[in-house]
Parts: sequence; C-alpha cells; structure tokens
Amino acid sequence: MPQWNSFPHNATAFMFAGNNLFDAWSDLHGGDRVEFPSVDWVRHCLDQAPDAAPQAFDGDLLALAKRIRRAWRCFHLGDFQQATDLAEQCGQLAHAAANKAAGIYATYLEPVEAAQHTCFLAAVARAKDAIRILPNDPNSHYFHAFNLGRYSQSISVIKALSQGIGGKIHASLERALELQPKHAEAHTALGMYHAEIINKVGKMIGKMTYGASTDKALVHFERALELTPDSPIAHIEYANGLYLLFEDRKIDEVTDLYVKASEMQPQDAMEKLDIEAALAELE
Repeated sequence: MPQWNSFPHNATAFMFAGNNLFDAWSDLHGGDRVEFPSVDWVRHCLDQAPDAAPQAFDGDLLALAKRIRRAWRCFHLGDFQQATDLAEQCGQLAHAAANKAAGIYATYLEPVEAAQHTCFLAAVARAKDAIRILPNDPNSHYFHAFNLGRYSQSISVIKALSQGIGGKIHASLERALELQPKHAEAHTALGMYHAEIINKVGKMIGKMTYGASTDKALVHFERALELTPDSPIAHIEYANGLYLLFEDRKIDEVTDLYVKASEMQPQDAMEKLDIEAALAELE
C-alpha cells in the first residue's frame, strides 16, 4: 500500500492513552454509535459471528480487543493509514474503524482522484463483507453507504445515479436507521441523499424516481443536530444540504451553521478536519 498523507495538524490533544479512550468514547462516538471494544463486546460479537475475526488471535479476546482499540486510537489521532491497517488485522470485527478511517482520509487528505477512488471502493468492499458477516450491526450498513456516497460525489452524483448507486446508498442508510434510530451520522447522510438528488434532478423527478423530498431532508438534518448538537459535521452537512436545496435563499442560515461549526473545539483529528472545512467555506 502506498504511503498515505499525514494529518497536517498537531494531534497531541487527541492521543487518548489508557483509560482516556473509554472515558471519551461516548463523546467521540455519539454520531456513529460504535460500541466500545471491550472484551465482553468482542465475546458477544464472536458468539454471534465466529468468522468476524481471524483465527490468528486463537481465542485471545483481550489481545483482539486491544488491537481494535489501537486502531481507534490511531483514527482519533489522525493516523488513518495505521488505523486501517490495524483494523484489517482484526477482520470484520473492526470494519468500522477501517472504513471510517479510509473514508475520512480520502475525503480530506488525498488529493489524487484515482487514490481517492481506491480508498472509497476498498472500504465499500469491506463494508459488503461486514454486511454479510455482521448484518445486524448498523455500522456495517452505514459505512457501506458513507463510502459509496463519498465515491459518488467524487465521480459526480448524476453519474452515480445512472449506475444505480443511489438506490444502494438509500437502502443501506435506511437499514442502518432501522437497526439504530439514534445514528446521527446516518441521519445526516440520508439528509444529504435527499438534498443532492433534488439538487441534481429536481423535486418532481427526485420524488417520483428516488423518493426524495425536501421535507425528508430537513427532518433528517434536524434529527442529527438534536442527537449530536456539538458535532461539527452535523452542522456542516446541514449547511451544505440547505444550499443544495435553496441556494442563496437560505444563505444566512447556511452561514450561521458554518460559523457554529467553525467555532467548535475538535474532539479528535476528524473533527479538526471538519472544522477546517467549515472555515474554508467562510473565507
């Protein structure tokens, strides 16, 4: 694997050594609802899906749990390549860490389009395996939709719709929310799904062909903010969605959402990148 680009900011505050990771977990994962990788969680998952982890761990649940925690520490620190590598060593049990790391890296730190596509599509493939092995994990479905959605944006939404990708994204997001109705990031993504379709094909075709509507977009964006009021990305994507739906007619609300996001204190490397994106929109 080629060397990925480094996180371009000071990440000292995002180390979460020792018990600090557990203490911060609910704040760090309020948006994606990923469960803390304790030994009990590992045991429960493997009781349900024995193939979710490689045989190399040979029943050493503590070692497996620690490796998954290391992957998440790397993610929060901004070492997205190491996070992906460590997570892949743990099989589908750590799919969320691998697929979130790859998706965030490709979105923010990979300028080469071909390399972006490679990251997104590798994550989509891992997510398909996760859906097969862990079908009741909402994040199996969410990170499938997340990376497929980011890939669609990189090739153009219209092209993605013509390839039938829109329906796959919608189905995965709906399933994620069926399994976990409080999944804020899935609400945000589903809001963007509706907003992007309406922006590209119009309200009538969007509704008739894809079931998209302005009202549904707003409901999902607002629900995400209710669930995670301190999340920069919930504010940023709401702003992006409002602009797609209303353009300059809602510019004051769009600007206010960007300003709120830009003034937040980042909890990890991902949020730092989110906030930098908000600041760029305000320049």
